[in-house]
Amino acid sequence: MLASLAAAPLTDPNLLYEPKYDGIRAIVEVEPQGGVRVWSRLGNEKTDQFPEIAAALRSWSRSLDQPVVLDGEIVALDERGRPAGFQHLQPRINVGEGGMRGGPAAPHARTAFIAFDTLREGDTDWRDRPLTERRAALERLLGQTRSTILRLSESVRGDGRSLFERALANHWEGLIAKRADSRYQSGKRSPDWHKLKIVQEQEFVVGGWTEPRQTRSHFGALLVGVFERPPRRLVYVGHVGTGFDEHELGRLIKLMRPIETSVCPFRDQPKGNERAHWVEPRLVVQVKFTEWTADGILRHPVYLGLRDDKKPESVMREDRSKPRRPTAGRHETEGRAPATLDGLIAELRALEESGRDGVVTLPDGDSLTVTNLGKMFWPKRRLTKGDLLRYYVQMSPYILPVVRDRPLTMKRLPNGITGKTFYQHRAPDQPPPHVRVEGVPGDAVAARLIGGSLKTLLYMTQLAAISQDPWFSRVPSVGAADHVALDLDPAPGTTFERVLDVARWIRDELEAVGVVGTPKTSGADGLHIYVPLPPKTSYEAGLIFCQIIATLVSQKHPAKATIERSIRARGSRVYVDYLQNGQGKTLAAAYSARASSYAGVSAPLSWGEVDRGIRREDFTIETMMERVKRVGDLWKGLRTSKGADLSRIAKYSRA
Repeated sequence: MLASLAAAPLTDPNLLYEPKYDGIRAIVEVEPQGGVRVWSRLGNEKTDQFPEIAAALRSWSRSLDQPVVLDGEIVALDERGRPAGFQHLQPRINVGEGGMRGGPAAPHARTAFIAFDTLREGDTDWRDRPLTERRAALERLLGQTRSTILRLSESVRGDGRSLFERALANHWEGLIAKRADSRYQSGKRSPDWHKLKIVQEQEFVVGGWTEPRQTRSHFGALLVGVFERPPRRLVYVGHVGTGFDEHELGRLIKLMRPIETSVCPFRDQPKGNERAHWVEPRLVVQVKFTEWTADGILRHPVYLGLRDDKKPESVMREDRSKPRRPTAGRHETEGRAPATLDGLIAELRALEESGRDGVVTLPDGDSLTVTNLGKMFWPKRRLTKGDLLRYYVQMSPYILPVVRDRPLTMKRLPNGITGKTFYQHRAPDQPPPHVRVEGVPGDAVAARLIGGSLKTLLYMTQLAAISQDPWFSRVPSVGAADHVALDLDPAPGTTFERVLDVARWIRDELEAVGVVGTPKTSGADGLHIYVPLPPKTSYEAGLIFCQIIATLVSQKHPAKATIERSIRARGSRVYVDYLQNGQGKTLAAAYSARASSYAGVSAPLSWGEVDRGIRREDFTIETMMERVKRVGDLWKGLRTSKGADLSRIAKYSRA
């Protein structure tokens, strides 16, 4: 099972937090009394390459009375016995029982196996059990071991802040946040596990560029360095080949061409596969990266922006003993990786104010290209695409749980709400990395976008999908609906007060059968009432339930409510639509923005508000955050409900 780069909070009672080790992922099979095999994630056997780990596992196996399969990480250890970076492990990758194959032993590359999951114990397959149960089994198996080579991973529940502080202080790669109720999905990347990578960043001096490859224009990568302390020579630290959009590639090459030189500015000329062009060291760029390798090269560097406020000769390697902590607040246009949603909002605002396209950095260290932020989406309200992106960033803690694991349909409006709308069911052919795309069993569409991550949410917004329209079921159980909805659709000219009347009557019918519904505005002219379903309820059963409720309301209040599908037959009545409950049908999610003239939001309501009366225009992308701060997450009850008992509906409808 693999982790995604979806955003996750550092405090959440439903999450377990563990260190993210920078090593080789491994599965170990241990038989009682000595049988041991170690496998990499790709299925390559590693038993002989790490003999001390195999020996520690054999020693431990003598305490077992049945076979065990564990998941964990092979890590290198530093001189104090602490997990070290991956570069320290590389000398050991080819070490066998006799030392380095074809060479001497590698005495400085000590290793350990750190276990973090239990997959099998005897005849018990733990993979379909919640993580909390698997963790308890692991602690029972390894809790008493005192081996420095066979270790149990740390794990804390609910609050990962202190662990994160240690990660910063000790230069760990990051944390892994795991849902406490998550099942183990072998070989799959799941949003139930999140990588919280700690990304470093600093300024670097540009010393050249490489020729582009394939369809890349202008240049392939920047060659960057830092000035060493006296004698003040430029030291090469790496190629930076990601983080650029087409506009930035063109802008940088225009700046580099006039300062091109035949003389390499670096102390030692770097080697590479592509032809290098040298420049005078005048340009300074901001770059994020995961760590420094042992030989002083950047690992996973990503371009953030050009700095014009730094003198090249002042740029030196920053002291790693003082890691930069995440901060909120105003974010410079040049780019410093935000660690908070506030930082990302500020970065988006700065880009829009500058009139530029660019690459924004997400709180988990991932990045996304955004364009045309100034495009007017709601002309009457003077609200732009940038306003919509910032709204979704701000509301992501509330809307992401609503769409998590659900297939999504895109309603795209490239020219805003006054332009044409087109529907897109299939995921784009080349989405950015870490945007979740999956095939849905039995679906005619090859692959769909799956909700749950901030990057997917913002990528869809970048594609001008104003609303979030999820299925009523989740992958992999797409045949079972989690809830059903009654969609109240008023005829043109029908007042919203009449919609509220029909909603109250539906509430009365639901209460008569012991069912609690949750209302929300549609974000346009209507209103939705959702009912949670018990696990494994079929779409058909949910649809029938809604049909009965809708029919009862229309029969008791024929002058104001109808189930007639024909627009002509409805007159001025409110159409109670129960047909939206088929598999693959969608309604706008709670907290979703809508393509209504007033920039409406599908806002969860209390029944007290429905009884008192509301104005739908009061719920917009400009007002929703303040409302949630005031009333809380009114949709949480629906998401956490065990589901309504539908068994009384048949008897009630005959009464």
